[in-house]
Amino acid sequence: MGKDVIIACDFNSKAEVLNFLDKFTERKPYVKIGMELFYAEGPAIVKEIKARGHKIFLDLKLHDIPNTVKKSMAVLSGLDVDMTNLHASGTVRMMEAALEGLTRPDGTRPLLIAVTQLTSTDQESMENDLLIHEPIAEVVMHYAHNAKVAGLDGVVCSPLEAGKVHDRCGEKFITVTPGVRFADGDIGDQKRVMTPAEAKKIGSDYIVVGRPITAAADPVAAYNRCVAEFVD
Repeated sequence: MGKDVIIACDFNSKAEVLNFLDKFTERKPYVKIGMELFYAEGPAIVKEIKARGHKIFLDLKLHDIPNTVKKSMAVLSGLDVDMTNLHASGTVRMMEAALEGLTRPDGTRPLLIAVTQLTSTDQESMENDLLIHEPIAEVVMHYAHNAKVAGLDGVVCSPLEAGKVHDRCGEKFITVTPGVRFADGDIGDQKRVMTPAEAKKIGSDYIVVGRPITAAADPVAAYNRCVAEFVD
């Protein structure tokens, strides 16, 4: 599987996101549509961006009882996205139900990946807020293993954990890694970060990059820099 850079289009209106995407006149980047944009504009924005020729990672992080997640995934499968996700903490049963709901009658489906621990979570917050006292690396590996057992395609994890996930779950098990920043950039509210070049070296399959591209003075140049460091 080839590596790719996914731009996190964390905008809150159709006008903003389309104005941003209009800047890309040559290569059509893979884009992530998250809760902010999806809740503001609904499924229509997914269809419009897809019609423009972009691959889409629909990042809604479903987490509910298995039957609800199954039915919700059945709806999302109709949007023709390329990848979507849920929380691994929802249990193996929930992940299996999600996969069942996402699979279309003809057997096709988007890639389905699980969030292990958010990149804004560190050991201290995990212990104090979630009462999970195992080392965060072990928690991530356990969640990744559960996702593989459930039949999922991969996980969202910190780039710091991508290599270990591959060691545990195999090279074909996809790692999608946010928390990527340029060496000379601001890390924002992320606590576990890497540069694109470092993420490539450690084995990330996809990197998700938001503000270092979307807030750049020249977003296309910033995107091309990411591609040069991570893909080329």
